[in-house]
Amino acid sequence: MNHGATTPAARRSEPPPPAARPPGRPAAGPPRARHDHGTFAIRIARDGTWYYRGSPINRKELVCLFASVLRREADGSYVLETPAERGRIEVEDAPFVAVEMWWHECAGRSCVSFRTNLDEIVTADADHPIRVAVDPVSREPRPYVTVRPGLEARITRAVFYEMVARARPERMADGREVLGLWSEGVFFPIDEVPPPEPAAAPLAPAGAAP
Repeated sequence: MNHGATTPAARRSEPPPPAARPPGRPAAGPPRARHDHGTFAIRIARDGTWYYRGSPINRKELVCLFASVLRREADGSYVLETPAERGRIEVEDAPFVAVEMWWHECAGRSCVSFRTNLDEIVTADADHPIRVAVDPVSREPRPYVTVRPGLEARITRAVFYEMVARARPERMADGREVLGLWSEGVFFPIDEVPPPEPAAAPLAPAGAAP
């Protein structure tokens, strides 16, 4: 049984790590122009799995290395970018997945933190907001939290259910009452407060005429 070992064939199917100048070594001569590869054959699936030429990249450390140089362009596209090279990649939904959440105090204030599938920790605040989109077809909520500028993690359904269970109602400036979470002094709406159920009609006394 293969306990995480990478076979020579698997290594050949993985992309080379992004080129970068070793730290501490001065650049020789004038800086070279960054080489644009156009599009890399890399795709991040909706579940957070990275693929190269259709095969999953199984080395987590390599995925983390690529994720560290992932950027978002102004047009919404995603690129891997180092001082030496750059290239676009395909992202089906969000580049990361928030797989765990926990509550704690930050200087006496309530905080909500998330762990991504790449073990990056992010605490929801003004710079790392939580947002909930609605699927235009299914009308199901699609929650996200910002990990880095332009890069979000999709919050899994199980984690979102935990968020809803801990949510509290607040009245917004426009008069709407919503459910949401407080973190680092910021309130993040996640759902509408359901309308009250209509009162049941009183039962007629037994034997009464209809």
